[in-house]
Amino acid sequence: MHAILLLAHGTPDTLGEMKAYLDLVTSGRGVPDHVVEELQHRYAEIGLRDTPGEEPPPLTRWTLKQADLLRQKISYPVYVGMRNWKPMIAAAVEQMKADGITSARVICLAPQNSRTSIGLYKRDLMKALGEDPFMQVEFVEGWHDHPKLIEALSDRLLHTRVPADRVPHSSSEAKMSEKQAILFTAHSVPCSTIQGETPDPYAQEAKHTAALVAEKAGIPEWFFAFQSQGASRGPWLGPTVEDTLKALKEMGYEEVVLHVIGFVCDHVEILYDIDISFQQYAKEIGLKISRPESLNDHPLLIEALAELATR
Repeated sequence: MHAILLLAHGTPDTLGEMKAYLDLVTSGRGVPDHVVEELQHRYAEIGLRDTPGEEPPPLTRWTLKQADLLRQKISYPVYVGMRNWKPMIAAAVEQMKADGITSARVICLAPQNSRTSIGLYKRDLMKALGEDPFMQVEFVEGWHDHPKLIEALSDRLLHTRVPADRVPHSSSEAKMSEKQAILFTAHSVPCSTIQGETPDPYAQEAKHTAALVAEKAGIPEWFFAFQSQGASRGPWLGPTVEDTLKALKEMGYEEVVLHVIGFVCDHVEILYDIDISFQQYAKEIGLKISRPESLNDHPLLIEALAELATR
């Protein structure tokens, strides 16, 4: 029997699970106590508590919702596995075995291909399957340019900004439109990730997604930055969002629409890094920033997943 397996990053259910969660994120290397405390603070700011809430945290909730919506569009069973928290990939594999699944198409809910996403998900899945796998698996290696993903991201963007071709009602509105910048972002990765004998396509694919969205939305000029740089493993990809916002301010922009093209749902890198940290920084330097709604349950995202699952 054939099935679809969606893979995602995972997120802790309570603040007390943060250290164990970060141990999984770093493949057992762990992080200093002050990093654990800082991330507990960030997660607390977006609503995570010491005891489980009435519903899962945003990333888990939206991923499970996306799986439910996908089930409604295709005829195959849909499973969810998280690399770093429950429901874990290994648990999903065990359930698939119990259900008699013999083949699966695997889709990572990270559109741009990277050794830090699809590569690690694939490694953990193959480990869970063991030396004598009971099912054949086919990985979708990346879908950064899927037309319906691009259309969904463009739709979100156009519902947030004043379209460039809208005729202004006054000279003041025209001036405001001229001083609005579009800044696309994707999660940064260590520079070491994209180096080596086999180049990692992540950075190029992230910028290609942005270019396709800008073209679809009719935006001739736009900017790009990498967000949420980590504090370990040497330098990370830039420029940072903070440096880019500062440069845009110096260029005369008064408003920035910050559009994330590397995530398909809300989680801490959006709800804290953008909605709290970047908002505070922008206010300090005299900029106004906004962001489109995350894709979450956008119908076009679910259509893209359905096409990836069945093509």
